[in-house]
Amino acid sequence: MSREGLRPPELGGMNRALVLRLLRQYQPTSRVEVSRRSGLSEGTTSRIVAQLLHQKLVVEDGAQNSTGGRPATRLRLNQSVLHAIGIDIHRWETRCCVGTISGRIVASEFLRTPSGPSKTLQWIADWVTRYRRAHPRQQLDGIGVSARGLVDPETGVVELGQDPSWVKVPVKQCLQEQLGVPVFVENSVRAAAFAEYTFGGPGIRDSRCLLFVEADEGVGFGIVLDGRVYHGPRMAAGEFGQMIMVDSPGSERHDSPGCLERLTSYGAISERYRSLTGGKRGPTLGDSAAQVRRICHRAMEGEAAAKQTLAETCRYLGTGIANVVWGLDAEVIILDGAITEAWSLVGPMLREQFPDGRRFLNFRDLILRPSALRGDATITGAIMLPFASLFSSGERASVEEQVEQPIQMEVWK
Repeated sequence: MSREGLRPPELGGMNRALVLRLLRQYQPTSRVEVSRRSGLSEGTTSRIVAQLLHQKLVVEDGAQNSTGGRPATRLRLNQSVLHAIGIDIHRWETRCCVGTISGRIVASEFLRTPSGPSKTLQWIADWVTRYRRAHPRQQLDGIGVSARGLVDPETGVVELGQDPSWVKVPVKQCLQEQLGVPVFVENSVRAAAFAEYTFGGPGIRDSRCLLFVEADEGVGFGIVLDGRVYHGPRMAAGEFGQMIMVDSPGSERHDSPGCLERLTSYGAISERYRSLTGGKRGPTLGDSAAQVRRICHRAMEGEAAAKQTLAETCRYLGTGIANVVWGLDAEVIILDGAITEAWSLVGPMLREQFPDGRRFLNFRDLILRPSALRGDATITGAIMLPFASLFSSGERASVEEQVEQPIQMEVWK
């Protein structure tokens, strides 16, 4: 909808959301700076800030340094009022966190994921109930849940998870009925892409096409196009991990041993290293990330087998990323996973697979960097899901009035 077609209350909400986004990005900052960056008049900005101060969404934070005249008052988002709970469900481990409107994590707990979705959701509901009882004065704005696999954020259903038992699981409905607070559900990689885009530097937030690559037990891509997480018509966009890299005759087409995911996952890295060193024992699911970190540390120390393991892995991973860049004309690639522990080696190895940017426009000035959130991208994205409505429409979500649509992230220049 264009701004010209908006009714005054809707336009006011968009302006509030714009001010909130600018405060999140540039805090602490002044009313004058918000007005300059937003294009709103100083009078409109002051009225909006007064509303936000009254709602206790924003607080004043002292005076800025001045070179003359009256110093401006600094503004910040109020991190002591609104909180959200983020839940990140993995096959072997689930993380529950409480975070602020700025994405700062204030409480965190890990558990071994119970067997089956029913037990997992009940444990989550029990954990949230215990936390709320222990912190009765804390205002909870909602719960964000990230899960692996095919997730429909409109319905809050995990259509097809990593575990065979996670099929058509109504996560949103189950938790919302038990807890009575808004619940938002998203694919874990898309949640992480959301967080990286939101809290990235200027080169990140100004990009029109950002790819977040999660390389761990599998490989997933989160896509942010023109400031919005892209889901695709069937909520399945970003499954580039199934890209066929090596011909494997006779394999099932949907689960080819020659796909990118099978060649670059933690299991593949560990197996590659064992074949080079003559090792026998393979890691269990829970310690595979630790095994890859050890390989990275050995590579950084100069061990030949570890360096060769990373080089072969990066040959596949870099080629796969390059193929996606060719197709989407991405400007920013952010990689997360244990392999980034050896970024000084891994970064150049990945770039070796990219065409020369001087000859090929798609790769000119391409930004490639490890995750700025270093393992917290997914949980931070989950925490921010309940606040998405506030930062896009200027209004908080409620159970009765939830806008059932994928994450909306607005871009401003």
